[in-house]
Amino acid sequence: MTAAAVGVALALDAVAGEPPTRLHPVAWFGRVVAPLDRSWSRPRLVGALATATLPLGAALTVGALVGVAALQRPLAGAVAGGIALFVTTSLRRLLVVGRGVTAASETDIDAAREQLRALAGRDASALSAGEVRSAVVESVAENLADGLVAPLGAFAVLAVAGARIGPAAGPGVDPAVLGIALGAAGAAWVKAVNTMDSMLGYRSKPVGWAPARLDDAVMWVPARASAVLIAAAFLAPRSLANARRWLDAVPSPNSGWPMGTVAAALNVRLVKPGVYELDGGPALPSVADAERAVRRVGVAGGLAYLAAGVVTWG
Repeated sequence: MTAAAVGVALALDAVAGEPPTRLHPVAWFGRVVAPLDRSWSRPRLVGALATATLPLGAALTVGALVGVAALQRPLAGAVAGGIALFVTTSLRRLLVVGRGVTAASETDIDAAREQLRALAGRDASALSAGEVRSAVVESVAENLADGLVAPLGAFAVLAVAGARIGPAAGPGVDPAVLGIALGAAGAAWVKAVNTMDSMLGYRSKPVGWAPARLDDAVMWVPARASAVLIAAAFLAPRSLANARRWLDAVPSPNSGWPMGTVAAALNVRLVKPGVYELDGGPALPSVADAERAVRRVGVAGGLAYLAAGVVTWG
């Protein structure tokens, strides 16, 4: 069931990209989180309580729905698990937006700056064409980890763990059902943590301290796994070692890994003005560089799906 669910999620992403915002469960979760973004007398306590409860609630809801479906029949469980994984991951939309902004950077810089808002949360009003393309390269690399590898990895690891501990849970517990329910719950929990961080995890918002710290911990392995996948997609294993030179330049303990690996593999300079600079080459990305980065991140995403399928099949 779990390997089939990975296949369902991949097929849905390839065909549909993402559900409309009004039907997207992640957007629904965002509406629950939004009221937290205000002044509180004890913002860190509020943020910590919300971080402990809201992702858990999302995980229990998704896991229960998938588990109930799986109890009916394996096919229903595979479809439900695949849908859960589909709505908690994203690859096609990331690549489509990345290609669109890259193309616009050459012909209509104002349109490119506007479209960049869908990828990167930075002020793009004064960015040059090269800086826009730098933001595209950085964002597709970083979002590979956030939007695909982290929830997909949680699904695969917890699905396998659930299937293995199923027999010990009692004679009435179906290991396959427990596995796919735990996998779906894990993907939902990771996506919820990442969503809270993306909405609240800024220095200007004390309520976001706990979501940001938890997201740093959750993303530690996925960021580094994404760097490995990117290096494999570029056929550039040395880019991993080269990326280590710039990790201290990036405020995040994680995002420097996939971004630095792309910079090294492409031999380009990536810049977020006033924040960091990854000196992987003499120039900012050209259109051809950015297009290549988007293609290779797509290959890395395919490798992530393949790895998840192999793990869950076994």
